[in-house]
Amino acid sequence: MIYFDNSATTFVSEKVRAKLMELTEDSVSANPGALHKLGNKAIDLYEGIRKETAELLGAKPGEIFFTSCATESANTAIKGYMSRNKRAGNAVISTRTEHKATLECLEYLSKLGYEIRYLKVDKSGKPTMESLEEELTKGGVALACFTLVNNETGSILPIDDITKSIKKISPSTVIYLDCVQALGKMPVNLSTIGADMASFSGHKIHSVKGNGVLFIKNGVKIDPFILGGGQQEGMRSGTQSPLLAGAFLEALKEVSAGIPEAYDKTTEINSYLRKELVARGAQILSPDDALPYVLNVSFKGFESETMLHCLEIYDIYVSTVSACSAKAKKVSYVLLEMGIDRKTAANAVRLSFSRHNTMDEAKEFISRVDEIYEQFLIK
Repeated sequence: MIYFDNSATTFVSEKVRAKLMELTEDSVSANPGALHKLGNKAIDLYEGIRKETAELLGAKPGEIFFTSCATESANTAIKGYMSRNKRAGNAVISTRTEHKATLECLEYLSKLGYEIRYLKVDKSGKPTMESLEEELTKGGVALACFTLVNNETGSILPIDDITKSIKKISPSTVIYLDCVQALGKMPVNLSTIGADMASFSGHKIHSVKGNGVLFIKNGVKIDPFILGGGQQEGMRSGTQSPLLAGAFLEALKEVSAGIPEAYDKTTEINSYLRKELVARGAQILSPDDALPYVLNVSFKGFESETMLHCLEIYDIYVSTVSACSAKAKKVSYVLLEMGIDRKTAANAVRLSFSRHNTMDEAKEFISRVDEIYEQFLIK
């Protein structure tokens, strides 16, 4: 099997599997809110995991909150900030190339009467600085929402330029950053990146599904999304899970080690595939400076779903659009916003890699693409 769909989800690593077994032992399975010694042991374990997670992300322990997923983190950050800070302004700036978790939150805010200002993006999907400065100058911008690495194309946000512009023109504007596809693939240091809130997902870094992280910088006040017993300082009620938090931390430790080496290896695979696919008439839709872990390519003569199922015959797995939108069978809104014509976008397939993919797999992929064209393309 060749699995090139790691932006949708990753397989659980062996180290995470082992950690899950360890964290299901009776001695650490009590409710962290219980007053007896087993409860105390569980809460100490949980807070230790939180502290170590914060250290790896460049944050303080009190800035880290464990959630069920990045979608929950996004909803909590975006809705929670605007709900709590009504005097901060009535406008939010973002782009139409964001993940659905952000876009649907913005649509929700729009229905409540907030003004959503969508920035223009260039051919690589990045917001233009001219558009950003224009919208900031209008004033009233409470929140800015961006994605560090686009999940469909791998386009990397010019975060330094954006934060510099926001802090210069509208210093009170709070920045929310979707870091899901960046984590473990490029350095992410929350103490220097300039974001006030950020979201992360466990199942994108070889942890299990059902765990995520929300970063809220000290001093930023938001309304909680989930109410109940007041766990996690009242920010995210619900019984704390050392099991899921520990799985996230174990995966984070694993992917944080050797980022440069994994990056170089993936860059070699990406470059090889770009060269070979272009030689076969395919069109590369990811920008040249995209994160190498994502490669969006349009196959001439094959609609995306057809190519997906042809590859599946050979036990090769890719995706069309984001997994959150795939069932709807729509053309990628991200590619359309980038100015790519609908026919080309309709033939687009996303290849997404992890540190475990190999050059041999890339070569096998090209070989199978050749077979698919020979067998199935009507000439």
